[in-house]
Formats: sequence, C-alpha cells, structure tokens
Amino acid sequence: QLLGDSRLSHGETRAVVDLIMDRTRAFHDAGRPVEVLGDFLRFTLVQNPALSFSIGRGFGETGRIILTMVLPMLVVAFVLYYFRAGKDLTQGQRWILAAIMGGGLGNQVDRYFRPEGVIDFIDFKFYGIFGFERWPVFNIADSTVVVAATWIQTRMASTRHAIFRVRFLKAWRVSPADRTR
Repeated sequence: QLLGDSRLSHGETRAVVDLIMDRTRAFHDAGRPVEVLGDFLRFTLVQNPALSFSIGRGFGETGRIILTMVLPMLVVAFVLYYFRAGKDLTQGQRWILAAIMGGGLGNQVDRYFRPEGVIDFIDFKFYGIFGFERWPVFNIADSTVVVAATWIQTRMASTRHAIFRVRFLKAWRVSPADRTR
C-alpha cells in the first residue's frame, strides 16, 4: 500500500503548494531588474541551464542531462519513497521532506519544459560578503530546498534528535560508524 492511498497528506499538500508557488512567481518587463525593496531586493530574470550557482554549466550535453535531469529525479524518488514508507516520521519531518520534493519538482518542471533552463529571479544585494556584491539569483524552489535541507542537517547534528539521524541513515543503509569515512 505504498502508493495505494489517493488522498494527499499534509506533507504532500505542502509539496504541491511549493510547486504551484514556484510556477506563479512574479516576472518583470524588458529584461531589466525590477526593484522590490530598492537595490537590496530585485526581481531579475536569469535562465540557468545548470544547477544552483551554475554548477554543471561547463559540462557537455550528456553530463548536463545526467546532472540536471536524471540525478535530481533520483533524489526526488528517494525522498518520496522515504516519505511514503517512513511510518514513524513525525509531521514536522514529513513537512520538511515534502518541501524538498516540492522545491525539487519546481525546478524539474522548468528543466523539462524550458530548453533555456530554470527560471531564477530573486536577486539580493550581499554587500561584498564572501566576495559577492549580489547573491547568485535564485527562485522559490531553490530557497525551499535549501531551507529544508538546512533544517534536516541541523536536526541530524543535534544529539536530541539522534533517532531521526538513525532513521535517515537506515534508509540509506549506512551505519553511523561508516558515516564518518
């Protein structure tokens, strides 16, 4: 009964909402940045055929297809399996996994249906921190995945949430001793 129930759970609904939010974002005119909060926050249209921070932009066509289309769908498939099979996941853990699925699928929709790549548009001034005058342009799907992944890392690092770490590692069939190698 892994996929037998046709009703959407709260977490699956969250994934759908993230996907819809990414599809209905604001755009701007004539390719010029639109200032939202002055120069600090702008909407700037960027078409990215690679992953975040343009990782894989220099790869050949085959490498880029594997990196941007096949690998992310394998990750989404794993997260979906873990989401559906993990009977002892808390509601919060399900929401976080759903956010990763929704954000990942939001970018995949762009990759599959836009030959020029993922549409990124959120543009922040970064004041020279880490050598960036402006942070690389991103979208809602990117931020959803990053926030969710950061939350998981924070929870896994916490000894208070060791049970989540053990469950997550069991899903990968990795023992805690092997994790340090």
